[in-house]
Amino acid sequence: MTTKIAITGKGGTGKTALAALLIRHIVRTDMDHVLLAVDADSDTNLPEALGETVEMTVGDIRETAIEGLPPDADKMQVLESKIYEVLIEKPRYDLLVMGRPDGPGCYCYANNLLRGIMDKVTENYDIVVIDTAAGMEHLSRRIIRNLDYLLVVTDGSRKGLSTAERIRDLVGELDLGFKQIYVVLNKVTPANRDSLTKHASELGFAIAGTIPFDTMLAEYDLEGLALVDLPDESEAVVETGRIAELIGV
Repeated sequence: MTTKIAITGKGGTGKTALAALLIRHIVRTDMDHVLLAVDADSDTNLPEALGETVEMTVGDIRETAIEGLPPDADKMQVLESKIYEVLIEKPRYDLLVMGRPDGPGCYCYANNLLRGIMDKVTENYDIVVIDTAAGMEHLSRRIIRNLDYLLVVTDGSRKGLSTAERIRDLVGELDLGFKQIYVVLNKVTPANRDSLTKHASELGFAIAGTIPFDTMLAEYDLEGLALVDLPDESEAVVETGRIAELIGV
């Protein structure tokens, strides 16, 4: 059985950082399971956080893979056969980057493509960690579904918690088959820790963890250094380890 974990939230809350640190924890502590990291955000920040360089994404191969096919061809099947050309294989995990949809306008085709990949490719792995796009489109279009864990990252802002609340309510309305939804409080300071925890609890959230504002992480991010290279004593690394233990990875 594949354990699927998706990380979402309002833009700027630190969801990509959490995804990278969760991947860091898994590859350093779990030698028995095969991990797939998926960057499903069109902004594509996860590779940099992992210290990887991506030359080609699923979006890049989409048009060339289906060019010249007859109208009745199974385009999804053809594209799936090309996926492994853009899959980055590392010693302890594989990385799949969706990339940006081509052109303006409706993203329906790109969304359907991602949904198909989520359904087919991920079943080949023991653990899947998905860094989603900010907002709720990936949920409303049922791209991300049938998860074991949805981690909704929020910072100390009211907007962050409001987005987390809307995400939780939407998941309930659409019945997406998520086993557990947690909120992760990120960039927490001693001054706002108690009020944030209290407010999140009042909103009915199960809190997976409280990640303190980590100056070391902020410096790595500013300098463009891979977050997976943060030392073990990093406060963000330590708390992410606790979150990983909570969800059993």
